[in-house]
Amino acid sequence: MSPEAKNPIENFLRMDRIPHIWCSGCGIGTVVSSFADALEKSRLDLDKVAIVSGIGCTGRVAGYVKLDSFHTTHGRAIPFATGLKLGNPELKVVVFSGDGDIFGIGGNHFIHACRRNMDLVVICVNNFNYAMTGGQVAPTSPEKANLSTAPYGNFEYPFNVPYLAEACGATYVARWTVLHMRQVTTSILEALNHKGLSLIEVITPCVTLYARRNRLGDGLNLLKYYYENSEVRHGADTRTLDIRFQEKITCGKFIDVEKPTFLDCMNTHLTKTLGEKFRPYGV
Repeated sequence: MSPEAKNPIENFLRMDRIPHIWCSGCGIGTVVSSFADALEKSRLDLDKVAIVSGIGCTGRVAGYVKLDSFHTTHGRAIPFATGLKLGNPELKVVVFSGDGDIFGIGGNHFIHACRRNMDLVVICVNNFNYAMTGGQVAPTSPEKANLSTAPYGNFEYPFNVPYLAEACGATYVARWTVLHMRQVTTSILEALNHKGLSLIEVITPCVTLYARRNRLGDGLNLLKYYYENSEVRHGADTRTLDIRFQEKITCGKFIDVEKPTFLDCMNTHLTKTLGEKFRPYGV
């Protein structure tokens, strides 16, 4: 590559903020690369794409992506994104955050966004702990794993994220490890073109805290372990997709269905109720 040439991903990043703050071996940057690749392939008008994040390691993504970006309070990314979408239905709104932010602090918001089938893309980087605040037990921490608030092993049942999403009403659900880069890109691209609540879970265990406490190696070797111990089963029954400590992980696209979104339902209901008095919203 000549000195004048630049990586295509630079078109989607705030290069003045690089280098980023993520640890060596962390997979978040790789997910951002897949996201940028999907944006390029989507040919969406970037002036009509917004990204929202909460607090945590993955929450810092909003500050590095060259889009209208909103870094919200902990757990509140989805309600903020919902407000953006309802305020301007033309926007494609992406929530990009971590498992603690989306399923822990913001779990109630995630449930109701799925129930309403809000037209949002939710990308969750699942690192199995609250990484930025010290490696505490999170809603996705596997049983038996060692964490700062479970030094003798975690005894709580973790969420089966795809099952939670489907049960609550999400209409697109996929899971990959971070080294499934092409598949992550494809899923994000599909989600950007999907109408309704899309969830993409990307598995990338925290290399600094989770991996060290559980003596799982570091860097690429850690990420390769999960990639090599994964199996792809598209359309798998989401009830079977629990993640157990150091056991095989099932990846794939599990749900991809059509269903009226929140705005569709609102417009249909109010048109029937109010007739000509009502002007459909966002149409």
